[in-house]
Amino acid sequence: MTEEKPTCCYHEDEGFSCHEVAEPSGLCYWHDPRIIKNNPDDKARLEAFARGGGMLRGIYLKRAELSGIDLVKHHSKAGFDMSHAELYRANLKGAHMFNLNLNHASIMKADLRDANVHCANFTNTNLLGVKWNGAKIENICVGKQIKQEKLARDAEKLGEEEIALDYFEQAEEIYRDLRKSADREGLFAMAGDFMRKELIMRRHQMPRWSMERIISKSIDLFCGYGEAPLRVIGFSLALILVCAICYFFTGLSYDNQIHQFHFSNSIIQNISLFFNCIYYSVVTFTTLGYGDFTPIGFSRAIAAIEAFTGSFTIALFVVVFVKKMNR
Repeated sequence: MTEEKPTCCYHEDEGFSCHEVAEPSGLCYWHDPRIIKNNPDDKARLEAFARGGGMLRGIYLKRAELSGIDLVKHHSKAGFDMSHAELYRANLKGAHMFNLNLNHASIMKADLRDANVHCANFTNTNLLGVKWNGAKIENICVGKQIKQEKLARDAEKLGEEEIALDYFEQAEEIYRDLRKSADREGLFAMAGDFMRKELIMRRHQMPRWSMERIISKSIDLFCGYGEAPLRVIGFSLALILVCAICYFFTGLSYDNQIHQFHFSNSIIQNISLFFNCIYYSVVTFTTLGYGDFTPIGFSRAIAAIEAFTGSFTIALFVVVFVKKMNR
């Protein structure tokens, strides 16, 4: 009777377990952190392991020599699952990793130059120091927040300012590297999104309530650091409406008559007055100045502020819109 060989003891709380033959350490060859996968045949062995249905989740490939490896799951909509894998400083230059799932993995300082990571999932993945030069990163998924950003915000909530600053700095570096790579690949819309995230991470490193941080936050809210022209339109519409309400109560002059809200006015009169105020607010915002309505009292100050803000906002919208269209 043959003795049954022990199986790998790798297990995840989600229920995933490896059933490969265990090494003396209790883990299989691919999950054993003490084995550096840099043998000449390791690349071919890993490809065969993946195509043979081996468990790729949590495999340990720290400093592995895997340049040019093919980890594409052909004839399948879903790619190989390498969640929780460790790929620190792995050589993946020119690798084929299309649609690969690297959720909660670490590719810190890995070499992905000229690799194809199109449609790969990098959600909650450690992307610090990755070499992206020449990598095909179109349609990659990094989630709404990269891992370092989440850790930074969690630390910030707990009052761990130094830890939060360190993670925000790391997040800024990661977003900057991704932006540069997207620019090189001609993925300008993606580069714009990463640029905005990069600037947000930089803002969080500024002293709280400092003028620099307040200005940075205002620019983000106003136009998304030049990447969100629709925000400028939204701000413009909001300003026009707010100013119209102010004119509604402070009054306007038309044909030497004061047009102002009053409880003695009928509902129809007040509605008509409000639409006139909207009309005047639009004319003032766009600095057309037809002259049929004129401000009185406090309306003059409101009109001056709206005209100044409107001329600045229109100019900014043109700049942001042209920049966005050129991308």
